[in-house]
Amino acid sequence: MRTNNHFQLIYRVLLIVLLSNASGWTIARGYSVGAILFFIFLIILIIINLIYYLNSTNRKISYFLNSVQNDDSALSFPDGNSKGPVLEIYMGLEKVNKQIQKLKIESRQQEQYFQTLLEHVATGIVTFNSKGFVLHANTAAKKMLGVNVLTHLNQLEKVNMNLFQSIRNIKPFEQKLVSVATTRGTIQLSLKASSFTIKDSILTILSVQDIRNELDEKELDSWMKLIRVLMHEIMNSIAPITSLSQSLSSLFTIDGHEVLPREIDEKTIRTTVRGLNVIGEQGNGLIQFVETYRKLTRLPKPEKKLFKVEELINRIKVLYSSLENSDRVKLTVFINPPEMELIADENLISQVMLNLLKNAIESLKVRAKEGSIRITVDVTANNRPEICVSDNGPGIPPEIMEQIFVPFFTTRESGSGIGLSLSRQIMRLHGGSLQVKSVPDKETTFYMIF
Repeated sequence: MRTNNHFQLIYRVLLIVLLSNASGWTIARGYSVGAILFFIFLIILIIINLIYYLNSTNRKISYFLNSVQNDDSALSFPDGNSKGPVLEIYMGLEKVNKQIQKLKIESRQQEQYFQTLLEHVATGIVTFNSKGFVLHANTAAKKMLGVNVLTHLNQLEKVNMNLFQSIRNIKPFEQKLVSVATTRGTIQLSLKASSFTIKDSILTILSVQDIRNELDEKELDSWMKLIRVLMHEIMNSIAPITSLSQSLSSLFTIDGHEVLPREIDEKTIRTTVRGLNVIGEQGNGLIQFVETYRKLTRLPKPEKKLFKVEELINRIKVLYSSLENSDRVKLTVFINPPEMELIADENLISQVMLNLLKNAIESLKVRAKEGSIRITVDVTANNRPEICVSDNGPGIPPEIMEQIFVPFFTTRESGSGIGLSLSRQIMRLHGGSLQVKSVPDKETTFYMIF
């Protein structure tokens, strides 16, 4: 039969009281020391039992907390001999324990789900700490990095030193492109990093993507666009020559036979001379076109030197004043910080800026209101120097936005169509880029990002 917890407590206290009284009565009656010690011994035993009984619940709670701390949730709380408040405590601990078990199971299932998900994505994911120890690397990442097992970044030294240094030195929210030679050929890897903190430890998540196919597609697309433009220009030059040569040939043949010298009159001679002049002009135009293409493909290697941007802008101001119609367009300049310096080929950068300014002035010819051009020198969010050339012209139509950098593409009758192509190529030779953003009937901005 179960014993009530309160009765157990009262029972022990009464025993201690009774034994204390008995011990006092024994001493008063003068009984032997053995009898007195016997009663005292019993009192001590009952006190120890009472303390043990009172601490049993505390031991259960302490045991539970230690189990939680040691990540052990496989404990149980038998309540067969408990009632009242103690039973309620045990039942509460049992519920908390089951809840912890449930959360752990769900957490492990979720962890397995995300691990499986990471294994199935085509993007490589690598997580490592500040000491270079890799916490996780999915199959795609190990395949692209050329390793079977990745536990530390130092393993990448044997694969490719450039790749190792790029990953080791990558900063949060930074993006890098790295070429890696493999047994399957050279691949282009895009590296992007982000960071977060767990238990005072900074972890880096690195995404790795093989963009070789995308680059190949872009390159093929660029070649196709270039070939279409070349075919268009060459056909425009050759078609009149072919037609005119056939017309001239018909003047000197009758029924498939050459005419006699006496059958040639002055009109035929004048027509022939005019036709030959046209053929010569078309031929010279084709030669100039080919020469322009050769300039586009034979850009000099940049001679990079350190110079102040303010000096470059002052030089551009002088050159700008000599451009046609520049007096009709207001030019403003903003440099932040004023002491900014660049390491680049100042002459080539000047060429890019002049190309952009010429295009801006040309676009402002059709502007009814006062035209204005703004040169802004600043630093991007990624701490990269940037020179922007903006105008309040009619803008660039969205349908031709992707074509303006294609060689020989132009919307102007007198344009060669290589200015923007040359400018973008010069920026690429500097390791930078030339980008454009246009809002129709409001503003067009070209960004020279270094």
